[in-house]
Amino acid sequence: MTESTERAPGSAPRLSARLFTWFGELTRFGTVGLVAFIVDTGLMNLLRFGPGEILGHKPLTAKVISVTVAVLIAWLGNRYWAFAPKRSAETPAARSKELVQFAIVNVIGMAIAVGCLAVSHYLLGFTSPLADNISANGVGLVLGTAFRYLAYRYWVFTGPVPRPPAQSAEQSPTRAQR
Repeated sequence: MTESTERAPGSAPRLSARLFTWFGELTRFGTVGLVAFIVDTGLMNLLRFGPGEILGHKPLTAKVISVTVAVLIAWLGNRYWAFAPKRSAETPAARSKELVQFAIVNVIGMAIAVGCLAVSHYLLGFTSPLADNISANGVGLVLGTAFRYLAYRYWVFTGPVPRPPAQSAEQSPTRAQR
């Protein structure tokens, strides 16, 4: 008997099902993130460079405001769509704990993006609109997104995941069939 035929029946389909589930979760997370990114980038640029240049000389304030609005959108999308099967129980205490954890993760994610912007704008002296966008919405976005995904998956949305029903005794393979 070869090594591949000695595996437990159904192990390859279980692995592919897990990969498919993970890929779906990652795709939903990415879609929510894309919407939040558009809101974040659009609002930051509107506040800095739009009509009236409301926060034209305050790039960090503009970024904090834009990230805050984007986080609210991301909370709704991640809780009710991307990580819906893993969200906490629908009790006020569980929802509150999850929201606080989500906020903590996003404050850290925002600090990553704002830190990249601060280093670029103030330390390195790259003050053009392009430089601000590359540092905050390019480098900061990539680093912050990787951090957020891992934190959401392993710390924030960790509620019980519904399991498929177990195989009945007549459906499960016997030792002789293995």
